[in-house]
Amino acid sequence: MTYQEAVAYIDETPKFTKKNSLEHTRAFLKRLGDPQENMKILHVAGTNGKGSVCSFLASMLKAAGKRTGLFTSPHLVKINERFVVDEEEIGDEEFLEAFHTVMDCVREMREEGYPHPTYFELLFLIGMKIFEKAGVEYLVLETGLGGRLDATNSIAHPLVTVITSISLDHTEYLGDTIAAIAGEKAGIIKEGVPVVYDASCPESAEVIRKKAEELHAPAYGITPKMYKISKTTKKHIDFCIDCGYYDCIELTISSVAEYQVKNAAEAVTAIRVMEQGGEFSDEVIRSGIEKMRWQGRMEQVLPGVIIDGAHNEAGVEEFVKTARRLEADDPVTLLFAAVGDKDYRHMIETICRELRLERVIVTEVGGYRSVDVRKPEALFREFGQKQVTACPDVEEAFDEAMKEKGDGILFCVGSLYLVGSIKSILKKRRTAHD
Repeated sequence: MTYQEAVAYIDETPKFTKKNSLEHTRAFLKRLGDPQENMKILHVAGTNGKGSVCSFLASMLKAAGKRTGLFTSPHLVKINERFVVDEEEIGDEEFLEAFHTVMDCVREMREEGYPHPTYFELLFLIGMKIFEKAGVEYLVLETGLGGRLDATNSIAHPLVTVITSISLDHTEYLGDTIAAIAGEKAGIIKEGVPVVYDASCPESAEVIRKKAEELHAPAYGITPKMYKISKTTKKHIDFCIDCGYYDCIELTISSVAEYQVKNAAEAVTAIRVMEQGGEFSDEVIRSGIEKMRWQGRMEQVLPGVIIDGAHNEAGVEEFVKTARRLEADDPVTLLFAAVGDKDYRHMIETICRELRLERVIVTEVGGYRSVDVRKPEALFREFGQKQVTACPDVEEAFDEAMKEKGDGILFCVGSLYLVGSIKSILKKRRTAHD
C-alpha cells in the first residue's frame, strides 16, 4: 500500500465501536516483540487537559536531552501528528513502514481467530513500532477514550500516571456521573506507581485517592491553592508552584490560557515524583515549560486569530475565563461549531452569559456528527446574541469571520473538527502562496 492507501484503510476502520480486551492488545504487542518493554512510559488520562499535560511532559524530557516519543489523539490535519519524536512529527515513510509491520501481524493473528484491532488500537500498535524503531527512551502516552479499558492501558509498568481534570463527556461510553467517569480514568493507576491527579473536584478526587490506596500507589493531588499567577500578558503567564511535594519553583508558559497553569503544575509534579538522581533541574523544567507549544489550545494562528479546542462544557468554561480577560481590551468575534454528541446548548449558554461578543458566525463540522447550522444560530439568538450569521461552509464562514473581526480578536471554538478545518484551510493557502 501507499501512504495514502494506508491512511484510507485506517480511516475506514470503525472508530466508535466495541473495544477489544486488553489481553487482545497485549497479545498483539507480544507478537510485535513487546516494543514497550524498552521504553520508560508516562501514562496520562483525563477529560480535559491531557494533551497539554502530555506536551508539557515531552517538552521537559526533550529539554533534559532525553530521546522522547509522544503519542496523542486526535490529529487535527494529518494522522502523523499522533506520533512525535523529539518534537518532530514522524515522516510518511516511517509511518508506512510501521503500518506494514502491524498489518502483517494483524493478518497472521486474524488467521488464528483474533479480531481485527479497532481504529485506536491499530494506531496505538503502529505507534509502538514507530517509537521502538526511533529508539525513544521516554514515551509520553495519552489515553484515547476512558482509561481502564483503553488500549494504552495494556502497558503494565509505567514510571508515573497522571489523571487530569474530569468532567461529563462521552457519557454514553464512560458513565453519566463524575464519579463513574473518574473510576474509568483511575483504571490506569498501577500497583505502587506514583499517580498525579487534579484534586480540584472533590467527587473525582475521592475516587482516585481510594483507587490509589488500593494499589499502594503514592498519590499527589494538585489543587488551585498550590499554584499562583503573578503576571499575565497577551503572550505569556508567569506563575509559581508551591505544592509541598517539592521546593517552590517559578515558571513561565507561552500561552494566554490560564488553564494551562494547572496543566503545567500537574506535568511538573509528574516529572518530580518519577525522577531519579536529580536529572531534571529547575533550569531544565523552566525551559521545557516555557518552550511547550500545543496545537489547537488557545493557539494564535494569525494575528488576532486564536483557535481553541474547547469542545465540552468544562472546556468552554475554561475558554471563557481567558476570553473574558482579553475582551477587556479588544472586541471579540466568535466562530463556533459543535458536533451532535456534545451538549452544545449549555456551551452556547455559557459563552453568551460570560462574554460580550460583538458578533457570532456559526458553521458546520464533523461529517455524520455535524449539527445543522440553524440550531446553534437559534440558540445564540435565544441567549441574547443579536449579531449572528449562519454559514454552513467552514471556509466561507472563516472568511466571513475574518472580515467581521476587524482590529479585534477572533476566537474559533466549539469542536476539534473546527480547529482541524481551520488549520487545513490555512495550510492550503500557505501552500498555494508558496
